Amino acid sequence: MHVSGRLVVAAASVLGLTLTLGSPAVADPSGPGDPGPGAADGTGRTAQRDDLTRYQAGRYVVMLAAPGATTYGKTRAAGGKQFDAKGTGVASYTKKLRGSHDRLADDLGFDIAEHYTISANGFVADLTAKQATELATDRRVLMVQKDTIVHADTWNTPDFLGLTGKRGVWKQAGGQDRAGDGVVVGVIDSGIWPESASFRGSRLTAKPQGRWGLKISGRVTSMKKSDGNVFRGECETGEEFAVTDCNSKLISARSFVKGYGENRTIEADYLSARDGNGHGSHTASTAAGNPVRDVATEGVEFGDVSGVAPGARIAVYKALWATDDGRASGTTSDLVAAIEQAVTDGVDVLNYSISGPTDTTLEAAEIAFEGAAEAGVFVAASAGNEGPGASTVAHNSPWVTTVAASTHHSFENTAVLGNGEKLVGASISSTALPSTRLVSAAEAGDGTALCAPGSLDPAEVAGAVVVCERGGVDRVVKSEEVERAGGVGMLLVNVTEGSLDADFHAVPTVHVSHVDAPKVDAYLSSAGAGATVSFVLGNQTGTVTPVPQVAGFSSRGPAASDDSDLLKPDLAAPGVSVLAAVAPPSNHGRDYDLYSGTSMAAPHVAGLAAIVQGVHPAWTPMQIKSAMMTTAYDLKDAAGKPSRDLFAQGAGHVNPRSFLDPGLFVLSDWEQWRGYVTGLGLDTGVPALAPNEVNLPSLAEGHVMTSATLTRTFTAARRGTWRVKVDVPGFRSTASRSTVSARRAGQETAVDFRFDRTTAPLSAWAFGHITLTGPTTVRLPVALRPVSVKAPASVAGTGTDGSVPVPITGGFTGELDVAHAGLVKGQVAEGGLEVGDYALECVTVGAGNDLAQFDLVAPDAESDLDMYVYKSRTCDPGSVTAVAGEIATPSAGETFSLENAPAGTYIVEIDAFAAGDQGTPVPYSLRVYDLGGSPSVGNLKVDPDPVPVTTGGDTSFDVSWTGLDPDGHYFGLLGYDGAPGSTYVYVDTTVSP
Repeated sequence: MHVSGRLVVAAASVLGLTLTLGSPAVADPSGPGDPGPGAADGTGRTAQRDDLTRYQAGRYVVMLAAPGATTYGKTRAAGGKQFDAKGTGVASYTKKLRGSHDRLADDLGFDIAEHYTISANGFVADLTAKQATELATDRRVLMVQKDTIVHADTWNTPDFLGLTGKRGVWKQAGGQDRAGDGVVVGVIDSGIWPESASFRGSRLTAKPQGRWGLKISGRVTSMKKSDGNVFRGECETGEEFAVTDCNSKLISARSFVKGYGENRTIEADYLSARDGNGHGSHTASTAAGNPVRDVATEGVEFGDVSGVAPGARIAVYKALWATDDGRASGTTSDLVAAIEQAVTDGVDVLNYSISGPTDTTLEAAEIAFEGAAEAGVFVAASAGNEGPGASTVAHNSPWVTTVAASTHHSFENTAVLGNGEKLVGASISSTALPSTRLVSAAEAGDGTALCAPGSLDPAEVAGAVVVCERGGVDRVVKSEEVERAGGVGMLLVNVTEGSLDADFHAVPTVHVSHVDAPKVDAYLSSAGAGATVSFVLGNQTGTVTPVPQVAGFSSRGPAASDDSDLLKPDLAAPGVSVLAAVAPPSNHGRDYDLYSGTSMAAPHVAGLAAIVQGVHPAWTPMQIKSAMMTTAYDLKDAAGKPSRDLFAQGAGHVNPRSFLDPGLFVLSDWEQWRGYVTGLGLDTGVPALAPNEVNLPSLAEGHVMTSATLTRTFTAARRGTWRVKVDVPGFRSTASRSTVSARRAGQETAVDFRFDRTTAPLSAWAFGHITLTGPTTVRLPVALRPVSVKAPASVAGTGTDGSVPVPITGGFTGELDVAHAGLVKGQVAEGGLEVGDYALECVTVGAGNDLAQFDLVAPDAESDLDMYVYKSRTCDPGSVTAVAGEIATPSAGETFSLENAPAGTYIVEIDAFAAGDQGTPVPYSLRVYDLGGSPSVGNLKVDPDPVPVTTGGDTSFDVSWTGLDPDGHYFGLLGYDGAPGSTYVYVDTTVSP
């Protein structure tokens, strides 16, 4: 999965304060200065980008302020019922919206390529820079977004989730085959492999069949649903996809390629709903695949496999297309079109295992999901695979359910080093290895440790087990290289915290953690040429690996897009080594394969939502979301103790054993959602509402100034009385009511929760819960962070001498100490690349470095450049020793911060992923700043120092510099005592003040 976000590895030592670099103290949207050069903000914006000239000729998705049909007062579904695209007034209203689109197009002189009128009101069009700018400033327009590329982020999970057995959820739903019956799960992904046993069904006929009257007329399908509405789909024909590929399980299949372009698709894919990648088949079968007996892959017997809701029907919306590098990619315009069509067809649940920006909710697909939620469609979205870094979570809007990935089963074998030390790791291999020579890839080839294709020397590797570091290339590619060079096994080691993945490898492989990697290095150093290792089947360490744990790759909060005031992810579900159906041609001929990712976690929740809706057809998406969150339980840490990291697990692990009877709901609605959107800067006609004022089954406040009061309204699902308890360590917590009582279902009770800081450290997050105990147990996670100041993420100035104001808000009354570091002059490298090509730039980091800041700036703000940073012995690529960081987001440029970077040489690889409107070659500017390792210049000063502040009071101070060289780029850092972040200072002396 490819998600937007800034990867930052940093902590407090730079300024000697308690702070975390790269995470702003608080980003102030009214403050001066854009994010630093190359900062990934979901739009490719850089510090040099002028808002009035940011639009360039190209294809845009334009969202209008007037509501779509699902959100319009006269056509919106009433009383919690699902929207009906054939309902009264919908046709005339959508015709009216299309007419308004056409009038705008006529006025400005452009043609519309695609209309959106159902889940959103908007269109797609090829615009000139002038037309895009005029639309962006038109009061009728909500947002103008460049059409960009986005990417795609089991046999025993039913047992693990408690679906099986006499008291399992399938039993409560009428049996396994009836779980999700009468419900349609829509899957927006890379298509489907219809021949898979997971998608088999009876032939569709013109005569209604079964309980729900499923039928087909030509290519059009229809089915009555458990909620009383009708699904109307289409079995769209195309390359290697016929009407007969649809059946009573796969009842609709469509594809969307207009935005992506047929000419961009690869030969291995299909211009139809057929899956050319495998990702879509995997997610669809996980959510709602049939029960399949006796599944075996690569000689491993897995037994029976089933989707979570095997009784549900599947509707496929292919909007991701296979790429040569194995990913699945699509455009925003096609994805919004798929959402629009799914809502029009009448799906009940949508699974969206696709990337999204981390630092904004104001994105076309997310806005379309708001319309889907209003239409009564439950949306499960993947949190992203950029963990364990902070603020990497995507899909941060309150109307979707954002899912983190957890472990559920440990495929393990044990690597026994020659000194007797046992290291347990992920491994699906059924082949043990006797004591075998052990060599390091770094000493057995081109000097790297990555085991990239062609890197290993057969003379050194033949007959040996090779130690390969994770990163750089796909894990299975590493084992293929070991096999090519004559190796007989691979010991794969994580160099930083990350997941352990049981892949099907070319040679027996054990994948061990970053904690065990130094043990391997130490043993190799001590044993030298005599180093050996054996692989023993199973976990032989005597210590059981606890499950579920949050996967290392799973993206974390706090949600950058919501100023840390809305808790994401929402909950966790199995997402590591999940076995499900795939497309055999693109998966080494396998029918079923193990995938890992939050992409695998989301469809578990989508399937569970289908089960809930089958049992409770009248429940709304927010009732389902609330039931899942308030009944969730804590995951475990590595020691097996309850994990309280709410930014990793959200409310906790989904718990089907309890969510069918939650007792109380915590519900939000369209008015709150639109108020939330207004608060983010778009005028929806509804007064602004802060993120933490949205009535969600979680609470967060990222900037507690001494105390905070948050309110939640509970809606009864049954009669009863619940006792209220609040526990947040470091805070004195009180509730305005000691109990919540209801005489009838539907009764509402509002409770104010006040949190007064006592011992909680400034700038550190405190995690706790609100628990209501009665006929059921209802639990809401709470995340609070007391701070001393609110400050902007960055400020930017120009000129050899100058200053810039820094606006702040005080969190206490007194004097605020502001520390500063820098300025340092950047090493700058500039050039241009053809799409698909790359450049290597060599830079140095000095001794005593506190922070190495790598900014890849894209002069063409609509292009997509990616950056990979390698530690190297010399500027020769063959001397690379480690991966320092890899940043590949949909944004134009990239930013990477590395604290306490080892002194020496770094090679920066710059990849041109996509061209912008300037075409090719795609220009780039790499700026590397060595804070602490280079001499500080410019006499950076803060005035006044210290800064007088008052609790809640707005003020500012100046940061100034003098005597800088002309034609340079400079970087500095401001840190605040008792605040969680810092302010980057950028000065460009190539521009006059």
